[in-house]
Amino acid sequence: MSPGDIIMKKRLGQTLSREEIRAFVRGATDGSFADYQLSAMLMAICIQGMSPEETVELTMAMAESGERMDLSAIRGVKVDKHSTGGVGDTTTLILAPLIACCPGIKMAKMSGRGLGHTGGTLDKLEAIPGMNVGLSRQRFMEIADRIGVALTGQSAELAPADQKLYALRDVTATVDSLPLITSSILSKKIAAGCDVVVLDVKSGSGALMPTLEKSIELAQTMVQIGNRTGRRFSALVTDMDQPLGLYVGNALEVKEAILTLSGAVQGPLKQVSLMLGGQILQSAGLVQDAKQGADILESKIKSGEGLKKMAQWIQAQGGDERVVEEPDRLPKAGREIDLLSAQSGYVSALNTAMIGNAARVLGAGRLKKEDIIDPAVGLVMKKRIGDFVKAGECWCTLHVGAASDLNQARSLMDQALSLSPIRQPAPRLIHAVVDAQGTHYIEG
Repeated sequence: MSPGDIIMKKRLGQTLSREEIRAFVRGATDGSFADYQLSAMLMAICIQGMSPEETVELTMAMAESGERMDLSAIRGVKVDKHSTGGVGDTTTLILAPLIACCPGIKMAKMSGRGLGHTGGTLDKLEAIPGMNVGLSRQRFMEIADRIGVALTGQSAELAPADQKLYALRDVTATVDSLPLITSSILSKKIAAGCDVVVLDVKSGSGALMPTLEKSIELAQTMVQIGNRTGRRFSALVTDMDQPLGLYVGNALEVKEAILTLSGAVQGPLKQVSLMLGGQILQSAGLVQDAKQGADILESKIKSGEGLKKMAQWIQAQGGDERVVEEPDRLPKAGREIDLLSAQSGYVSALNTAMIGNAARVLGAGRLKKEDIIDPAVGLVMKKRIGDFVKAGECWCTLHVGAASDLNQARSLMDQALSLSPIRQPAPRLIHAVVDAQGTHYIEG
């Protein structure tokens, strides 16, 4: 079968066979399909869509395009969590050590770097002096088995077809295709070898899917397809109409995770972390429901076990565990600049993508994979939607470095803030839970 025949079949809206899908993925992996042929195929999929059966075949073919991790040497249920990308989204750094405190379950997670306005877990961890996120496979599994949590970068050998197709999707306006998003995310998670995966699907101004309807559809598609591959998948659809935490930037977000685990910080970041963790415990069969799981994890914060486990995890991966007791050991920006409100009013909206991009131009993120990150820079929000801000009051503090584009960051933050004379209700944190039994909408 020729590339042209496969492209034509999908362009006409016909269903591709297993062999045709695998030929397409093989072509992306070994270079036998030219970039223009792959791009044409991606556009055909984007326009015509794929059936659930086609999406399963595409996902599995991509998962099998390279190595597949065998985590059987790690005792207990192996779990993972994946976010579709957010701002101030530090949930992994909070829930990973909490999960590791629970007997019979291990978090063995492979993560990526941030790109665009969303942060990457690897970049955050590398803000900890000495932290090694490039573990060998043997060391990764040894740490996960011994202390209950290990996190490392994604191997280039894992789902290599996705790396090729993702790069092309980014430049061919085919990023927002449900079958392509689903196969991209799930292929890497399946190849990574965990038994249980909980997805955090963001919705709002800083999300991959800006509308709730599309976010729920994506969550449903990924859970349905994921469970058909023999793994246990579920998802939470969570809000990204404002930063989840107050701290945005790599060292700053590590600090907020430490403060949360110490019990010093409450709020949305902690709540979403606990609910994601509760869903993991439920999916792993350790508790009857996610609420019970969240309560168990909160008890690990109150007892100090979570913070101790974080220090143990950092030490195991070569980092300076003293940052847990002394967060000031984390990198600090050279200057702090307060942004003052020009008028009084209630915060009615915060454009999360603009806030994420403001952090990026300060140096906390990257547009290209080769861009250099400054771990110290970022911003700290002082207000959330529904809060009142007076004229002349600080609503955000920028943490600025030598290479920061301060003018552009100021401009983006000015555009991100909307005020109203009428108080707006805070957005709901969790919109829905999607699991094998269906979609459960959260009321109130």
